[in-house]
Amino acid sequence: MKETSGNPRWEFVRRFRRGAFGWKSEPAIQRVRQAVSEIKKVARRDPVLGAEGAVLFLERVSPALEHVDSSSGAIGTAVNHAIEELVAIIARAPVGGTEREGWLDRLWDAHANDEVPYIERLGDFWGDLCASPETASAWADRLVPIVEMAWSPDPERRGFFHGTMACFSALFRAGRHEEIVALLEKDPLPWWPYREWGVRALAALGRPDEAIRFAEASRGRNDSPVAIAAACEEVLLASGRVEEAYRRYALQATRGTSYLATYRALARKYPRKRPEELLGDLVATTPGDEGKWFATAKEVGLFDEAIRL
Repeated sequence: MKETSGNPRWEFVRRFRRGAFGWKSEPAIQRVRQAVSEIKKVARRDPVLGAEGAVLFLERVSPALEHVDSSSGAIGTAVNHAIEELVAIIARAPVGGTEREGWLDRLWDAHANDEVPYIERLGDFWGDLCASPETASAWADRLVPIVEMAWSPDPERRGFFHGTMACFSALFRAGRHEEIVALLEKDPLPWWPYREWGVRALAALGRPDEAIRFAEASRGRNDSPVAIAAACEEVLLASGRVEEAYRRYALQATRGTSYLATYRALARKYPRKRPEELLGDLVATTPGDEGKWFATAKEVGLFDEAIRL
């Protein structure tokens, strides 16, 4: 960031113009990372200015990337990581009142106009962006009637609403957990990313068994078995029911980019489990491919198990 005549000037702004990038994703990914780095550096010394930069970037990123080839998923992943980091900066900024409302209004407009949905996930973090239960509750009051209309049985009224996820996030941040569950009952086409908020809400209400049943009832053609298992595992772990979490969900919920990464992820979650048991249970999940765990067994020092494979 540079300053001109005492006014801040963000370096990323000149790079993130509508249609600024061609079809290659690598240059765009590099610029996204540079922009996030610039914003984080400023936020360390001036949290409010850093948050303003984060809002500005999120307003500009989708139009700038509209021509980039996103088929590999790499640019989408880079933007999602940027969103997570920048949301934290905006949420932590010590502002409220009209300034935060101004940021939220700008982000809402950017989300609504997100033609190529690069910042679609912003809705997941809307409660965090609100920063307080009071602001989140005000947004929930604004959004709930629109979600209800979008889910209306009347075909003349129902339709897609880009703010449904933001509505659930705001309700959750506001502590209005019962309303989340009640609202989900009106969904004519239950969808796991929405119903996951019901699982979180029931868990927050101290009703883990209901949360598990709610998650299990979400299984169907449009679900994600791994995501549902992960949500159930998280509920049980948070409730101190470690053995049950492992027995019922851990092996399905734990996925890494390699066999070794999967083993290490499982070991981090269940440090009291013997390595031999973890490996044996993982091997059992891939019948016919037991030998593919050989390198993992060798890498983690389970040489006897490696020989048996």
